[in-house]
Amino acid sequence: MSANITKLVVMLEMQNAMNTKVHEQWFSQGFEWYRAIWVECAEMLDHYGWKWWKKQTPDTEQVILELVDIFHFGLSLRIDGKTSFEDLAKQLDTELASPEQAADFKQTLEQLAASAVAEKTFNAAAFAGCMQQIGMSLDDLYRGYVGKNTLNFFRQDHGYKEGSYIKVWDEKEDNEHLVDIVKSLDTEHPDFAKQVYAGLKARYPA
Repeated sequence: MSANITKLVVMLEMQNAMNTKVHEQWFSQGFEWYRAIWVECAEMLDHYGWKWWKKQTPDTEQVILELVDIFHFGLSLRIDGKTSFEDLAKQLDTELASPEQAADFKQTLEQLAASAVAEKTFNAAAFAGCMQQIGMSLDDLYRGYVGKNTLNFFRQDHGYKEGSYIKVWDEKEDNEHLVDIVKSLDTEHPDFAKQVYAGLKARYPA
């Protein structure tokens, strides 16, 4: 497998694991992942800026975080409980390698949203177009995805639901610790996600 397909397989596995934590047979429940995609697109547009009647500067960092969130929903929409993760990864890799772009980022984002609304699908080619226009690589997506997903698991395992989770330690929020950990690791390592979790556990107050 190519490095990109390997990363996509890892993300599909992680998404399935997180969704299964919510509902064991989640892929047969008919959750409206497509709706989550277009709602996130609308939220992202606010971070990018679209109001012609006032000065707005794109918040690129926040836009990238929103794209990572959309990818969570896009993966959930593709997983059907039948097709292997490797086959799904190959499909996604092909689509992501052929970005569809409109005249600007806002219009490309609208293509992504339109597919979700009209066809209830995840338009990976339009998603790749958004990534390209915002200057985001697959490595950026992988780092952001694995980090966010792993932190969500870590929170659940350490009392997030019960309210006993400590979000700030050593005067930094958990997501700031996450950024430090991810920067120190090799994203190409096959156990990258496990290393992120171990890094969080090592820092978390006992």
